[in-house]
Amino acid sequence: MPNDFLLRNVTIAGRSRDVFDIAIRDGIIRDIAPHITSDAPGEDAAGRLVVPGFVDSHIHLDKSCILDRCTIEQGTLQEAIAQVAAAKRGFSEGDVYARAARTLEKAILHGTTAMRTHVEVDARIGLTSFHAIQRLKNDYAWAIDLELCVFPQEGLINDPGTEEVLVKACEAGADLIGGCPYADSDRSGHINRIFDIAQRFDLDIDFHLDFDLDPSWTDMEEVCRQAGARRYGGRVTIGHVTKLSAMPPKEFAAWGRRLADAGVAVTVLPSTDLFLTGRDCDHNIPRGVTHAHRLSEHGVTCSLATNNVLNPFTPLGDCSLIRIANLYANVAQIGDTASLCSCLDMVTSGPAKLMNIAHYGVEIGHPADLVVLDCADQAAAVAEIVQPLFALKRGRRSFTRAAPILHRPQTIARPRLLRST
Repeated sequence: MPNDFLLRNVTIAGRSRDVFDIAIRDGIIRDIAPHITSDAPGEDAAGRLVVPGFVDSHIHLDKSCILDRCTIEQGTLQEAIAQVAAAKRGFSEGDVYARAARTLEKAILHGTTAMRTHVEVDARIGLTSFHAIQRLKNDYAWAIDLELCVFPQEGLINDPGTEEVLVKACEAGADLIGGCPYADSDRSGHINRIFDIAQRFDLDIDFHLDFDLDPSWTDMEEVCRQAGARRYGGRVTIGHVTKLSAMPPKEFAAWGRRLADAGVAVTVLPSTDLFLTGRDCDHNIPRGVTHAHRLSEHGVTCSLATNNVLNPFTPLGDCSLIRIANLYANVAQIGDTASLCSCLDMVTSGPAKLMNIAHYGVEIGHPADLVVLDCADQAAAVAEIVQPLFALKRGRRSFTRAAPILHRPQTIARPRLLRST
């Protein structure tokens, strides 16, 4: 694509229903106006919706696409951890790279332009997966900005040698660090050690947390306490937090305010949370999906994300964040326009804020990371799982999907719409 490009006649998410032109030069949005006169090459979007690139704030590229190596019988979290732990011992760098690339390309084709992937490191896998995903980050930088969050899935304090590997990954250029307190007998000790390492390397933190339906206890308090004591507000995320879905409204609201005050963000993972939780129930099965849009009302930065793809944690998925937003809207029983728009926000601006992405959004002076959707309305994009037609990454087209065409037989007239009289 030339350095100059003009995207004409677009509806911009979050703005009025007016149609705009977007002028791009050297990968940067230079102007947004109702009509821009330019002889630069471009494309007419015919009033379609433009959104900033989708942001997937929580995915596991390294262990995607391994269903052929695993068995799912109980469908529980414990089984998934054990199955992946066994499969992981056979991972090679080339194997991880090939599977992760397959998954990453699906995400790119669905309009994702930024992503945070969690990468398992421990005393057994070492840095094998980490090195593979580092290569992937460099090789696909033309289409997507990839963050690597290293974390110990099988425990830290209870798993000798894992902390040393975690530190080596941080020394080797990990973008942030994660934790999995429920995998250790000393959950508070696990959280404390992750904060220690994060501060040592000045890294943000992303925990897998409270992945159950027992509201009688929570690790959120320790995370919020540590975030406040270490002045880490705005740099900590907790994922899953299915425990919140089991809390009554007053307690839920209190935790919403506590998380907002501590500057702790929340990522909800609808596909995995639905698949794994409530397995001990044989009827009236709980959904186990926390209402992120309700947390947002209390000031919590929230996102919806993919998590796992085609493995025992989630044997489903195509990396479409629009599909994830629609799934969430169904589970959360959302039907009003404003809330549907908030679902779109939680796969765009919400995760961008959570990941502290600078200069994000359809604004003059920002990188031209844009996705054109085959609709003109934000709520419709979520409600109808609208497909992206193409995306630009820093002004360069990263993929194209042709709009569907209905081929009517010439002998059949186009149906006329009835009008009331």
